[in-house]
Amino acid sequence: MANPSIVTRDIESFSKSTGNVYKSLAIVSKRARQISSNVKEELSGKLAEFASTVDNLEEIFENREQIEISKFYERMPKPTAIAVEEFLEDKILFRDPEKEEGGIRL
Repeated sequence: MANPSIVTRDIESFSKSTGNVYKSLAIVSKRARQISSNVKEELSGKLAEFASTVDNLEEIFENREQIEISKFYERMPKPTAIAVEEFLEDKILFRDPEKEEGGIRL
């Protein structure tokens, strides 16, 4: 799992697999959006179990399990940190349309 704190990165390590830092960052950002979407969907599914039609004050303050689930997700590393780790460890598969087709695809 990725380190949740801020880490200084060597910019050369990002351009190794693509030859271009900007392409690498585009790949990382797309993967981070995927991770964020998956985590959000998972969290929404878990919290939907606690949804009730009647909102009384006692239920809101006494639902410890819901609070623990929320705290778990808050402590998770950010999607960008996970995506950067995956990219630097060559765990992300990507294709380069410029190399495959010999030109830029519009």
